[in-house]
Amino acid sequence: MKPLAADDGTQNGSSPTGTQTLMRGLAVVHAVAAGARDLMQIAAAVGTTRSTTHRLASCLVQERYLRFSLNTGYALGPKLIELGFQAREEVSLSVVARPFLESLAEQTNDTIHLAVRDADDVIYLDKIPGKKGLEMRSRVGHRMPIATTGVGKALMLELTEDRWKDLYEKRTFAHSADSAKLLKKGSWTEFLEHMQQYAKGGFSFDLEDNEPSIRCVAAPIRDASHAIVAAISVSSTLPYMPYKRMQALIPIVKQAAAAISTELGAAAT
Repeated sequence: MKPLAADDGTQNGSSPTGTQTLMRGLAVVHAVAAGARDLMQIAAAVGTTRSTTHRLASCLVQERYLRFSLNTGYALGPKLIELGFQAREEVSLSVVARPFLESLAEQTNDTIHLAVRDADDVIYLDKIPGKKGLEMRSRVGHRMPIATTGVGKALMLELTEDRWKDLYEKRTFAHSADSAKLLKKGSWTEFLEHMQQYAKGGFSFDLEDNEPSIRCVAAPIRDASHAIVAAISVSSTLPYMPYKRMQALIPIVKQAAAAISTELGAAAT
């Protein structure tokens, strides 16, 4: 928040309006959040006199938006933590993500998925079918083993290698006719190499791992704590998804995931 242009309540003798007082109070909170710890630092950041700053800060401490210690100075208060958790609970991931999913679908003409982790599985929360006349088995509410999908691998990026192996060994497939073929594809060593690459790059691929001829590019979504809480993907069939195009889609999918993450409170990286 920028410093206020003038401290009308102290510099020219006029009384501040309710809106001005509110904005000053918010400016004090922003200054403390940015690292200001004493009245001089806060006053310099906000653009108010020391007396006005003290009055605002004292009110915010009283209402628990700030806390004060003689040793460390001012810091953000417990009321902000309470409001932050309440805001997170009121945010619907599907509602927040939907405009970004629609934009990604319009940009790529491919099928778009939004998924979350549930134990060793992924659950699809949203799906926008592509415009190429292709039908995939995935559907909203569909559950799949996490290690068999692109979105699942994106959700696994920050797990340990031991956990990767555990989830890899639990792979099963919805259609038994495909299971033997898909389970024979690659090996744990190959899976590990791919996951290490994905973890470094912040994305993941499905290279026909889950469904024959279906490929996808996925990226994780993070919340305010920077934890991975969901993932999105762009999916299509092999003719429309050669490896070169998958590489080109990485920054596009990551950008969409980052935009959703920002809406959930994640700091920009």
